[in-house]
Amino acid sequence: MEELWKRMDSWLADNAPEVLAALNPGATDEEIRAAEEAMGVTLPEDFRASYRIHNGQRHDAGGTGIFEAETFLSLERIVENWRGWKQVRDAGRFDGIQSEPEAGIRADWWNPKWIPFTHDGCGNHDCLDLDPAPDGEIGQVISMWHDDVERSILASSFREYVEQFVDDLEAGEYVLFDEYEGLVYWGDVAELVKEEAEAE
Repeated sequence: MEELWKRMDSWLADNAPEVLAALNPGATDEEIRAAEEAMGVTLPEDFRASYRIHNGQRHDAGGTGIFEAETFLSLERIVENWRGWKQVRDAGRFDGIQSEPEAGIRADWWNPKWIPFTHDGCGNHDCLDLDPAPDGEIGQVISMWHDDVERSILASSFREYVEQFVDDLEAGEYVLFDEYEGLVYWGDVAELVKEEAEAE
């Protein structure tokens, strides 16, 4: 994880310094253990190693979303979001409701062992899945939508998730786009940029 973050930090320094500046310093082992205890889970070592380098990013740094322009949550905000979902679940709001997931993901609407580590500001997350379906992998990364039945596997592990992102950064696949408030896949905004340029 250290080498991946060195590569990411280097790319950000050259291409999106405001995003780099929004990253928090690393968490302590005590802070990681406190988050695990609060959620009743043991986090995968690749995730723990990453958070020792950067404890997410500042939540008040607008326009600096990292993963598809989503905020990279600090441990404190991970626990905060997790508690919010758990409160809704414990109130019975998800009783009788199922998602329509890809193979390898349980058909829950939300699962207490889905650990949200990004947030798009609208209630949607990328999550660590620590309770996969039998044909899934513990620690896989999944997408979780608050108002959509879709649940997709984004990577088989947090390390793979970060590695794919860093590879794409270095390949020029992402740009910092103000309208989306962060780093976005170029293919998703190329047509919009073209239209704006033609309108000027």
